[in-house]
Amino acid sequence: MNKTKSKKINTVLASVLGGFFSIAVWAQPYPNKPISLVVPQAAGGTNDIVARLIAPAYGEALGTSIVVENRPGAGGNIGTQSVARAPKDGYTLLLTINSAQAINPSLYKNPGFDPVNDFVPLYYIGATPYVLVSPPGSPYKTLADVIAAAKKKPGELSYASAGNGTISHLLGAMLNTSAGIEMQHIPYKGVAPAINDVLGGQVPLAFASLPSALNYIKAGKLQAIAISSAKRSSAAPEIPTIAETYPDCVGEVWVATFAPMGVSADIVKKNQQAMDKVMTRADVREKLTAQGLDLNPVPPAKLGSLLKEELAKWAKIVKASGAQLD
Repeated sequence: MNKTKSKKINTVLASVLGGFFSIAVWAQPYPNKPISLVVPQAAGGTNDIVARLIAPAYGEALGTSIVVENRPGAGGNIGTQSVARAPKDGYTLLLTINSAQAINPSLYKNPGFDPVNDFVPLYYIGATPYVLVSPPGSPYKTLADVIAAAKKKPGELSYASAGNGTISHLLGAMLNTSAGIEMQHIPYKGVAPAINDVLGGQVPLAFASLPSALNYIKAGKLQAIAISSAKRSSAAPEIPTIAETYPDCVGEVWVATFAPMGVSADIVKKNQQAMDKVMTRADVREKLTAQGLDLNPVPPAKLGSLLKEELAKWAKIVKASGAQLD
């Protein structure tokens, strides 16, 4: 056999074998590589805490590793948009909170994503209230103390939030309306810097999610004044609710996972089944409830309906607050 003919045969064989190899790789079952779980806020917030608590068990249930990626910016819009535009292969998922998914579409003129049409709802994990906190030694120990001070000097008492248009911001606006007071809002770029300035005495009050503040409260580094849920939290039943005084002042943060619209039904099902396994594990549930999460389930089929209800609810609150961002 001459060299030219031999070379042609080798080329054909290489092409055939390469094709078989490509088919074999393509045919590998999902998942066959690490999955990126995008958190569209900075480290230290509720969804970041939840993501890092569930990631090991989630990866184990799927048979791969889950890599938590913080992609903060624009109140959660940057990370959320990145998932909406990601490949529809199930290797980029979103773990988010309702402030980004249900409030930002009303708050921003162009958030860069459509919360309903750009995502497939995967799994509702749980909900938690916000807590109004002050530093140790502060004269603001109860909600009555806060209201009395705010009424005495309108516009002088300030509270920190995780950013413009976040639930922690809007809860202050709701309390202003409900109590007939005028507290000044000071937005931060995330809950961690807001808490740090309360700890340092730079700002007298803050609304923070219970998971982000609970360790500080238990350590005596923050005073818990009241929480924003309709009923008291099992993680901290000693903290009264704002609703005990102002029944219409209620707002919680819920945590859920989403995939980019266009992923296959098989990928959706595998992720939902994996999260079912995660959420039945006693060790995971114990860690989540210890952080203040209420784990009452919302079936995956109803997560989309919940999102639409929240979009309508917060649109009214955003409009009433006058908050608007470009």
